[in-house]
Amino acid sequence: MTTTRLPRRALIAAPLALAASRPVAAQGDYPSRPVRVIVPFPPGQAADLFARVMADELTKRWPQRMVVENRAGGAGAIGMEAVKTATPDGYTLGIGTSGTLGINPSVMQRLPYDAERDFAPITNIFTLPLVFVAHPSFEATDMAGFVALAKSAPGRVQYASAGPGTAQHLTAEMLANRLSLQMTHVPYRGSGPAMADLIAGNVKIMVDSLASALPNVQAGRIRALAVTGPRRAPQLPNVPTVAETVSPGFQAQGWSGLIAPAGTPQAIIARINADAVAILRDPAIAARMVELGGFPDPGTPAEYAAFVASEIAKWREVARAANVRLDS
Repeated sequence: MTTTRLPRRALIAAPLALAASRPVAAQGDYPSRPVRVIVPFPPGQAADLFARVMADELTKRWPQRMVVENRAGGAGAIGMEAVKTATPDGYTLGIGTSGTLGINPSVMQRLPYDAERDFAPITNIFTLPLVFVAHPSFEATDMAGFVALAKSAPGRVQYASAGPGTAQHLTAEMLANRLSLQMTHVPYRGSGPAMADLIAGNVKIMVDSLASALPNVQAGRIRALAVTGPRRAPQLPNVPTVAETVSPGFQAQGWSGLIAPAGTPQAIIARINADAVAILRDPAIAARMVELGGFPDPGTPAEYAAFVASEIAKWREVARAANVRLDS
């Protein structure tokens, strides 16, 4: 059987074109009732933290509230499927993340959504580096020591993550592949439960988003070994990058943005984008987001679609090299 493959540019444009073809009555008074935004992870993770910042600020601008709804499970697939199947009228939005949009297409064979065709992109909200953090009792006090320990005892080092197939998981796998490390992955259902076990000493190493880990690092409950960005994070200026310590050129980041079901009218997408971008460009909001550990990343729907496509290509290579499959 011959399969015709559309060019990637056509796939990126599809949600926008579809949105333009689906008129909805009374768009001018949008929103006329509360809008829900589905976060496909539990409370406490970076996607949830920044979704709540956005929801609070949009509620201030709109005549109706934006309500955050957490639908965790299935590496984010449950929440994403709920967004996909929602009525495309602008009253159900979603948070697409580096895990659900960037990674899942490469690690889940039976993914119940198409990351590029089932959603209308609105704008990215933030980017942030991830961070390798350790319990204070962990033998290694820096990244070089951590790598040396992992090499000396293959499989002994256990690291926690927010779940299988997340950016946290794949970032550790990317490091393991680059440095020929054998580590044991301990997945949790979200950053919150994983962090609780790390603080309790039940696991000794975790890869987390900077936003989720930052309060506990600042309080001294855990130790930051290295951040995964191209440069040191201003929130933790004394913590080196992975690239400058053990793996030159190493870089990974988490992110999340606003999406809607494919077919949502273009006028509504444009309205949400305009308000969201204005919020992200507000200096006070931007400063608040930096305090939380992230960096505002506003853009057009087309820019967000192109960004998602580039992330899918990047993480596909990582998943292939690390042989990561969630449902093989």
